[in-house]
Amino acid sequence: MMSPSRRGLGFGVGKEPLVAVMAARGCEVVATDLDSEEATKQGWAGTGQYAATLEALNDRGICPPDRFAALVKYRIADMNKIDADLVGFDFVYSSCALEHVGSIELGLQFVKNSLKCLRPGGIAVHTTEFNVFSNDATIDNQQTVLFRRQDIDQLATELHSQGHEIVLNYNVGSGPFDRHIDVPPWTGIHLKLQLEQYVTTSLGLLIKKAL
Repeated sequence: MMSPSRRGLGFGVGKEPLVAVMAARGCEVVATDLDSEEATKQGWAGTGQYAATLEALNDRGICPPDRFAALVKYRIADMNKIDADLVGFDFVYSSCALEHVGSIELGLQFVKNSLKCLRPGGIAVHTTEFNVFSNDATIDNQQTVLFRRQDIDQLATELHSQGHEIVLNYNVGSGPFDRHIDVPPWTGIHLKLQLEQYVTTSLGLLIKKAL
């Protein structure tokens, strides 16, 4: 999907470099995030994870400024209430954002709603926190939630019933770095970390919308 003429939509983009990388490859990207007041309220602005301007999304200089300005648009969007005009995209994505929309239920609903933004056959890629400690007890209804395998399996069953394709990989690895669990205060370099009494890692969802 990362090629000229492809149209992408990013949710909760923060200051991630992905937008600039996609634009450098020739993609047209609509980058979305919370409004500044809500970002400040939730603590994202104070931690340097919120880009209040279009230029801030290319502050690493990954994409030539003229190309970036021509290909990227920035707008406010609520992941729990996606604007109806955000449709017809070749791909949509979010990177560690859907665990912050308020609850497991809302996160799963966001994934399903994001497919409405795609053209038939389009691709959705979402990453999120995944509870590798328990398939029962977890963190829910907080600013950060931990999805369990049962939640993802439920989502996959529903998507398959609607004709969508979803690729899942629950392999948590067995090497030394896979076995290491980073504990608070986290180093920032890890595959797994402890959050409250749980161990979490990152899970990727790859979904192809039904034709």
